[in-house]
Amino acid sequence: MKTNILIVDDVLTSLALMSDIVKSEGYIARPVQNVKQAMEAIDALLPDLILSDVSMPDIDGYEFCEMVKSNPKTADIPLIFVSALNDVNSRKKGYNVGAVDFIVKPFDFDEVRLRINTQIKNLVMQRELEEYNKRLHRMMNTQIAKITDDQRYLIYGLVRLAESREDPTGTHMINVSANSAFLAQSLQLSPEYEKYISNNFIDDIGLAAPLHDIGSLTISDRILLKRGKLTPDEMTVMRTHAEIGARTLTEVYRHNEFSRYLGMAIDIAYYHHEKWDGSGYPKGLKGKGIPMSARIFSLVDVYDTLTRDKCYRDAYTHDEAIEIIKEESGKSFDPGIVDIFMKILSGIRRN
Repeated sequence: MKTNILIVDDVLTSLALMSDIVKSEGYIARPVQNVKQAMEAIDALLPDLILSDVSMPDIDGYEFCEMVKSNPKTADIPLIFVSALNDVNSRKKGYNVGAVDFIVKPFDFDEVRLRINTQIKNLVMQRELEEYNKRLHRMMNTQIAKITDDQRYLIYGLVRLAESREDPTGTHMINVSANSAFLAQSLQLSPEYEKYISNNFIDDIGLAAPLHDIGSLTISDRILLKRGKLTPDEMTVMRTHAEIGARTLTEVYRHNEFSRYLGMAIDIAYYHHEKWDGSGYPKGLKGKGIPMSARIFSLVDVYDTLTRDKCYRDAYTHDEAIEIIKEESGKSFDPGIVDIFMKILSGIRRN
């Protein structure tokens, strides 16, 4: 689109003269005689540059400049004062209200052309820089998305390896990932939890959730797949998976501290067996002392685990699993999170 310049001056001869100079440089001249007309012209089409007189009736150029600079839509439009006022204070006031230049009447035509072209060149350079930054931003986002996808595939591969003994289908990993993100998104809409859950939190928990049992790789099949009840010693070994998983992820995180989801994955791996009443493991954390991500995940994990067959029992029905969760509200689970979970059951992914 061709560059357009708004010219504001109540003196018709000055308005016509400045319009001729603007047109001679190949720009569109938009002459108006007062600030009211100028504001209407700006509403109709944003100018690339404004040339304004200072001494005008009703609203002077200084106030007009302040109006332009106070509006976010017009604040970046460069404004040059063209005025017969030639004292230092008038110039200073012009610059203080936001003008980029001050041309004194009577002016030299070549000087006016030079001042106008300088501002237009600056404007073009600024727009080119903004467009470059936008392209760079898009490229970075594309690259970040690619990295995130690559990481997701790697995570799913590792987790499938870890869970292949217990869950050959891989649906548990998919379910806890989707349901954790969905529950977090629902909690974000609750006044009680909205300040704790950002959009990044929702993205991160979807990536972090599948890594919760990565420590199970170190547990032998004899214990992990035992059909009967575990002995106290076997239970002690089984419980080490939380600490081992967190420690393993911590080692990875040290080499990649910019991955937000890994920090969350550590919390989930370490604390997803903690309970609201403090009776869980490995640290016996209680209530809000348990990280938010682990509180969300533990509920999602238990629901999905209850509703699938295990080597030591048959799957519970959906209704049976919901009753168990209700009974554990305030014991194993954050009661506020349970309340939200119950409201979104229709959207929870199931086997």
